[in-house]
Amino acid sequence: MATPTIRRGFVDVPGGQVHYRTAGEQTGIPLILMHPSPGSGLMLKPLLQAMGAKRWTIALDTRGNGDSSPLSGTPEIADFANATWQAIDALGIEECCLLGTHTGASIATEASIQQPARVRRLIIDNMGLWDSTQRQNHIDHNSPTIKPDMMGSQFNWAWHYCRDQYLFAPWYQRKEANRRHIDMPEPEVLHEFVVEVLKALETYNMSYSAAARFAKRDRLPLVSVNTMVSSSERDPLKRYLDELHSLVPGSVKAIVGDLETVDGALAAAEIYEAFISR
Repeated sequence: MATPTIRRGFVDVPGGQVHYRTAGEQTGIPLILMHPSPGSGLMLKPLLQAMGAKRWTIALDTRGNGDSSPLSGTPEIADFANATWQAIDALGIEECCLLGTHTGASIATEASIQQPARVRRLIIDNMGLWDSTQRQNHIDHNSPTIKPDMMGSQFNWAWHYCRDQYLFAPWYQRKEANRRHIDMPEPEVLHEFVVEVLKALETYNMSYSAAARFAKRDRLPLVSVNTMVSSSERDPLKRYLDELHSLVPGSVKAIVGDLETVDGALAAAEIYEAFISR
């Protein structure tokens, strides 16, 4: 099957605009993709194309990430979930499937709790079920507030910040015990990642910090829609997959490919589509 064309657009929502990428024929029940922090929907381009070959698929830029307008104040995951529904409404979509990964998984989870009647299927791809110490470390260190300066130090910071996401987990604990031992992405992919972070330099941290504060273990048992939990073998959050599975009532569990690589996304799309369409 030919690789579908990705098209981009904006929708007006309260407080600004949401940017999105879409692929596939605009018929049937669409799949909404919610990306990991700190990038944008561009990070899920391989999955967008792989799923777009099977169904109408839309990758949103989370509010305050990529090209989407930020939310005001100090938003929590419930606010990002509500903002997701505002974007879905603006797109004229009544019923959909939701797929979120990492930070996007928290947003998709809360969105499914807010409006379960509108969610045909939910896919939660990796979620960090941290203890209180890990949670506080993420709040304190994972997404620092960065502002441009006259020396342009933000450019050097962003490159190393994005690069280190592939080297360590978490990125700020640069120790051998935290090495990921995976291949680095192609320079072009890393460049795109850095550019997306720079676009939202002063607001990228909002969703990241909200995900760290999100009471995941309390909220996951409230999910009432048909749910799959997934992870690739190489994802550092795979260690939480079994617990994640146990917390979501009636969920099914799957090992999938890496969603940010072409081959991994194609493999994952086969598993996801079988779950969505069954």
